[in-house]
Amino acid sequence: MLKQLKVGILAVALIGFLASCQNANQGVREAARENVTNAVQPATSTAQNPAATPAAPAGPTTVMAFTETTFDFGTVNEGEKVAHTYKFKNTGNEPLILSDAKGSCGCTVPDWPREPIAPGAEAEVTVEFNSKGKKGKRNQKVTITANTNPPQTFIYLTGEVLSTEAAPNIQVTQ
Repeated sequence: MLKQLKVGILAVALIGFLASCQNANQGVREAARENVTNAVQPATSTAQNPAATPAAPAGPTTVMAFTETTFDFGTVNEGEKVAHTYKFKNTGNEPLILSDAKGSCGCTVPDWPREPIAPGAEAEVTVEFNSKGKKGKRNQKVTITANTNPPQTFIYLTGEVLSTEAAPNIQVTQ
């Protein structure tokens, strides 16, 4: 009887051990699936936070063609705001869906269409750059994420911001 009790306890322990191994293997399998899925998807990253990069919408892709991707605003005084509108066209065969548009910093703010753009239709992205505290040559980037291949498209505002600090007072004595 004692032998049967020991065998029963061992059997229960073995079943519990196998069940925990199967649960652990399930977690390992799920993690492996996730790693494979992440490895297959195109790599996207940002310098500040790679996890914050939005993914392109799932589904069919299309083509977005900009009239221009760089606008040179010339020279402005520090503190001035510069805005420019970039026109683009959906030259593909599927509706174009812009899922996100982000400036390279908080001083560069895009305004982009939230509704799908039909094939052949045109739309606009307006970008405003606030030069406050931004002296010198500037190359402000806006990243647009859409159902295109590749999913990110870049547009730029370039120019120079002049300091508004007054020249030092120089007194001439004779």
